[in-house]
Amino acid sequence: MSETNIFKVLADSQRRDILIMLKDGRLNAGEISEKLQITPAALSYHLKLLKSADLITEYKEKNFIYYEINTSVFQDLILWINQFGGKK
Repeated sequence: MSETNIFKVLADSQRRDILIMLKDGRLNAGEISEKLQITPAALSYHLKLLKSADLITEYKEKNFIYYEINTSVFQDLILWINQFGGKK
């Protein structure tokens, strides 16, 4: 996992909303901004934090930057959390 505190990043509801949107497939910043009804500056801040925690990846295609969820980080997080499960 990244040095960025994943739990702090996930604490914000708008960032969780972005991740939920991205689980269905890639989106560009305009599409995300429109669905969340937030300013481009606010979206840029949220995307920066999500990228710093490696929760999303970005790539450029023609004139657009697309964002996708990074499922490998979530798989690592689930494995880490599961170690605290109770034994029966």
